[in-house]
Amino acid sequence: MDGRCSRTHGTAPEGHQHIPTMTPVPTSALYMRPLKWIFLLLLVFSLVTMWYITLSSRAGLENVNLLYFYEYEPVYRQPRPFTLRERRGCAELDPFLVILVASRPGDVKARQAIRISWGSRDSWWEQHVLTLFLLGRDTRSEDRAAALSVEDESILYGDIIRQDFMDTYDNLTLKTIMAFQWLSEFCSNARFFMKTDVDVFINTPNLVKLLLQLNSSENVFTGYPLIDNFAYRGFDRKRYISYEEYPFRLYPPYCSGLGYILDGKLALRTYELMGHVKPLKFEDVYVGICLNLLKVNITLPQDEQFFLYKIDFDVLSRLYFNVSPPECFQECSQPGDPAVALGVSAANAAQAALEL
Repeated sequence: MDGRCSRTHGTAPEGHQHIPTMTPVPTSALYMRPLKWIFLLLLVFSLVTMWYITLSSRAGLENVNLLYFYEYEPVYRQPRPFTLRERRGCAELDPFLVILVASRPGDVKARQAIRISWGSRDSWWEQHVLTLFLLGRDTRSEDRAAALSVEDESILYGDIIRQDFMDTYDNLTLKTIMAFQWLSEFCSNARFFMKTDVDVFINTPNLVKLLLQLNSSENVFTGYPLIDNFAYRGFDRKRYISYEEYPFRLYPPYCSGLGYILDGKLALRTYELMGHVKPLKFEDVYVGICLNLLKVNITLPQDEQFFLYKIDFDVLSRLYFNVSPPECFQECSQPGDPAVALGVSAANAAQAALEL
């Protein structure tokens, strides 16, 4: 030995490989890397989806040609028999206003809410008002109890109109055609006709007052106007409509299906035309197409007589149930109050009526 160290401090002896020291990686960092990629992919997907919806909503033919839906012969006329009808005949009432409410078989509580709130009276300002419910066949075909329940309800109240088609979202146009058919066959003497939904609150006295103030024109078509609405081509199934069914970019002017009103004679003309017009997925757009073919413009209501916002329970009770329901309508209704509160749950009306 010459006294010199054969290896420096910290080096491995000859014939042995040096193993570097490894710094431990925090567990959270291992999970963060895939999360970053997932977040990035979701961001890209969202951007692509927004681009697709924006692009597709502007796609379609620019100029609307409503004759695309029209046939010279009434090839779409398919009058169905009624399996349930109202008890009181319309002819003996000579109604000023007929309100037909689209409802599903299972909406028992909502129908009852209407019966004890805004539909509780059959006369306002010495004008007869008739309120009836539109139903199809229950989609639960094996549930005989539900069918019997609707029949029992019809016997008890006598205010249900029903035909033998499946009561589904895609058949709402059939339900609306049923309403026009019923009016044409059994209530052609009605001065005004309104179609609405079961989740809508109607300020009946204000609505009658509004209609009394309208001109006597037979071309009255009013409601919440929807103008220059895009045909939706996105991923929401309820709003989607295919190019084959509706090839145009914009819908013609129409009124929201939550509540629209026609002059009685105009409603009869509309039903006659429906036999020539191909049914569309959206019933309010379909009615708008028919009325545009008849060269009828929307009668724009003054102020906000129709609106699409939900009303809170406390606001509803303050506006319409301050006295004692249903008598309070006449005392509570003010000139500035809306005639129709579109999108209000009818159950709120029942709750207000029962609690006050």
